[in-house]
Amino acid sequence: MKYFLSLLVATAFSTSVFSQTSVCGQFHKKYCVFESDKETGKWQYNAQSKSGLFNQGMVSKLRCVIYKGMDYRISVCCETILGEKVAYKIYDARTNELLFDNKTAEDTQQFEFQSVSTRQLIIEVVVPKGATEKDKHKAADAACVGLLIEHKLTDKQGFSQY
Repeated sequence: MKYFLSLLVATAFSTSVFSQTSVCGQFHKKYCVFESDKETGKWQYNAQSKSGLFNQGMVSKLRCVIYKGMDYRISVCCETILGEKVAYKIYDARTNELLFDNKTAEDTQQFEFQSVSTRQLIIEVVVPKGATEKDKHKAADAACVGLLIEHKLTDKQGFSQY
């Protein structure tokens, strides 16, 4: 009986986790703007990108690693009726210094930067409150959010070696 009960609980838990991931699991790949250009070696998909189901007003943080000599583009997208605007901030994980806040940059949903050192960042995302689109798989107060991270080698600048 204990075995059956454990199996039932494990199955219910895995079904719950799978249904949450399947609702928004690849949202960032479908709805965030990705401008891949394989011929010129420009932006490439970064595996640290994530999607998730968020309640309205929810705050979530993601830790990611950026590398020296790389350019990064971070795009955030959300399925709300509020103009698909999501608030986000980027912090240095070691010092907790605020590096970027999209509220001070006209609510831009895309941010590009160059990394001069390898370090960890914390990306904090805040989903706005408001009505969400109807979907039979989600609660009425929930929305899918995507965080797309892209990277490319930094272009060489200045004089080349002689």
